Amino acid sequence: MLRKWFSATEELAPPTPTVRNASAEQTREQVSQYEEPAVRPVSPTPAIPPNGTPGRYSSFEQIYQSLTNKLPRISYNILKVADMVHSPHLSSMSADAKRNSLLMALDAANVAVEDVLQDAVLRQRALTEYEDAQRARLKHFELTKAEENNKIQAELEKATKAHMARIQANLDEIAKEQDNFRAWQKSKNQECERLTEAAGFCVPQGSAIGVSSLASVLERATLPQ
Repeated sequence: MLRKWFSATEELAPPTPTVRNASAEQTREQVSQYEEPAVRPVSPTPAIPPNGTPGRYSSFEQIYQSLTNKLPRISYNILKVADMVHSPHLSSMSADAKRNSLLMALDAANVAVEDVLQDAVLRQRALTEYEDAQRARLKHFELTKAEENNKIQAELEKATKAHMARIQANLDEIAKEQDNFRAWQKSKNQECERLTEAAGFCVPQGSAIGVSSLASVLERATLPQ
């Protein structure tokens, strides 16, 4: 009965005939679906890059591939046990019933609990080491980008300083032109006063003396004498 429920690559010794109750038979039927060969073929996968690619991380399966020669060669590893724990066939069982079912399955597959726990430790260690490597990579990535930002900031400040100097130079030129225009306006007013004064002497005496504009002088000059 066990050879039918739990297959493995290595031949198991013929079971000793025993009498099992219906409950035990039913439990074994529920967990028999998780059978798998003791040694699963490993499909070639790309090696995990030491530094990784920004924004992309290796899958758990890729990380576990680095442990191919370190993991115990057992038919029921910790991943399979985790699948069994969350199986819908065991969902209605109590914790103790699940534990007994799993231990029964491991025992039937001739898998030592110590090997399963070792498998779990090695996988978790691989995940932790990968996390540490990615944390170091992230830190290096942050430092690199921070240095790049500092260079950009320095270039920005230099460019800003140059542009601000150009802006100030334009403002200075505007102020200079405004001063020049006001100076010209002052000279123009003086010239208009000189012309008005001269024009006043060209009209009949007393008719335009004291006028403030050339227009007034011309108006006075057209008045009948």
